[in-house]
Amino acid sequence: MRTGRTPWAMALTSAVAIASLAACSSDAGGEASGKQVLRVVSLLPGSEQAAFDAFDARVAAFEDANPDIDVQQEEYEWEATTFASQLAGGTLPDVFEIPLTDARTLIENGQLADLNDQFEQLDYAGEFNENLLEAGRGEDGHVYAIPAKSIYGVALHYNRALFEQAGLDPDQPPTTWEEVRAYAKQIKDATGVAGYGMMASGSTGGWQLTAATYSRGGVVQEADGESYESTIDNDATRAHLEMLRAMRWEDDSLLADSTLAWDTINQAFAAGQVAMYTNGSDVYNSLVETFGVTGEDYGLTAMPLEGEDAGALVGGTLAAVGAQADDATKEAAVKWIDFFYLQNLVEEEQAVENAKVRAENGQAVGTPVLPIFSREQYDEALGWVEEYINVPLDQMSGYTDVAFDQPVIGEPTRATQEIYALLSTPVQAVITDQGADIDELLQTADTQAQDLLDQE
Repeated sequence: MRTGRTPWAMALTSAVAIASLAACSSDAGGEASGKQVLRVVSLLPGSEQAAFDAFDARVAAFEDANPDIDVQQEEYEWEATTFASQLAGGTLPDVFEIPLTDARTLIENGQLADLNDQFEQLDYAGEFNENLLEAGRGEDGHVYAIPAKSIYGVALHYNRALFEQAGLDPDQPPTTWEEVRAYAKQIKDATGVAGYGMMASGSTGGWQLTAATYSRGGVVQEADGESYESTIDNDATRAHLEMLRAMRWEDDSLLADSTLAWDTINQAFAAGQVAMYTNGSDVYNSLVETFGVTGEDYGLTAMPLEGEDAGALVGGTLAAVGAQADDATKEAAVKWIDFFYLQNLVEEEQAVENAKVRAENGQAVGTPVLPIFSREQYDEALGWVEEYINVPLDQMSGYTDVAFDQPVIGEPTRATQEIYALLSTPVQAVITDQGADIDELLQTADTQAQDLLDQE
């Protein structure tokens, strides 16, 4: 049975690009000066000071409202290769973030705390998109992880200034992959700057190659009852690799760097070293907070979709707590998840306060996302904070005009990160080797992926 294409609200997805987790040296939970200690994720290392100031303000407001809880924030950059060992070793904070696709495995392995009793105390517990909430439920029907951050669609980010320098209209971004290639070459020829960049390192190259595969009407795995079949060796994936190779070796328009990951491609884009790349639609927040992007030259448009079965890959994040947490820690954790992640989506006063703090500290307010609850709730929440919205929405209309109507596809649900890592290999190959055998690379990845799926 092929992976289904559904309206965005039905997708069960994740993002590889998970904002900060954290390492620590103390036991989970605990008390300090008679208070419940709660260790939480803060920001990526190297984020702008203004971003930390805004986070500090939110922590202070939470502690004012919950004087019996002492929040200890920890900055960290999540990596797929280290997360499992950190979780197993108990070195993550009490509240951490996980991809939607990883939750079921972690629950089955007994690595997440049962938060059902605490979750049911939330006033809006019954208002979540049930399909998103289902990703964090165990077979017992209990909630172990809570949808906590924005749901995004992979989209095309572009530098408007480089478009103009190359004689392109920044208000008319590319809508097909053929146009992406043509625009990239025109930009490189006119400015000397790489027209397009591709993540390739770790699992990120496979993540974005999967997104490109979806956009061309293909999938990388299919379910048939309880079994899964790898479909990596398909025409859509092959076509995108062929395009990347042509851009690299014929057009000289692809950034010749096979080490780019989520953070480094964002950095390259912010520095004006690449004109276009694909990433989650919400990455503008990180571009501002970590790399100092002002938005003047920033553009966002939809992922090109080609073919009847094409769709945009969507992702998001769940907040969770380690299985070793006691009841006091779980109570404090869900209070934090409620306050920091969700109240600004469902409660006007909190939404306004959060937007005000972010705006006063130069942080993005109003970055386009797909809502955790409903389209109506999302629009209402945006209306609450309208006076604080500071992102260049008129430069993002290529995405926002279609975001809620695009067909979307959830990430592969079995061996997700491992399969992404396998798919990064052909991406790296076409960037570094003009003679890379794409057919052989796909056949090898397909066989290795099937071995992983057979072990699930």
